[in-house]
Amino acid sequence: MKLHQEIINGFIIFIAVSIYFLLMELLGLAHLFYLRFLNILFVFYGVNRTIKQNLEKGNKQFVSNAVSAMFTSVIGVVLSIIALVIYSYLQGGDAFAQSLSETFLFGGNPSIDAYSISLLFEGVASSVIVTLLLMLYWNNRFSAD
Repeated sequence: MKLHQEIINGFIIFIAVSIYFLLMELLGLAHLFYLRFLNILFVFYGVNRTIKQNLEKGNKQFVSNAVSAMFTSVIGVVLSIIALVIYSYLQGGDAFAQSLSETFLFGGNPSIDAYSISLLFEGVASSVIVTLLLMLYWNNRFSAD
């Protein structure tokens, strides 16, 4: 079975984000919320890689490239959230999710499910923004032949 480039690039995003967050945890930097925002660089890399691969294959249609780019980033987001849920339960369940929310933008005491669902919405919104920004950047590459 051949894996599509979107799945491979989404998996690359997931691996990079996972290593980044585990490294932050090991170095004791997980409490610095602004470092968490740097994971967007890995999403940019994976989505840009998908668009470039599409262009190299001769696919210059704007809509199909946008869908491909969006699919790539959503795969990375979903895999990352699944991994976070598993990691959270391994680290103590809801108590771990509450420690995450202390250094992030949440209020109260969210459960792992509430935390994950809100991250899913944030991740999908970020995926749309990254896709639109990169599609605007690559727009001149989609000229009609």
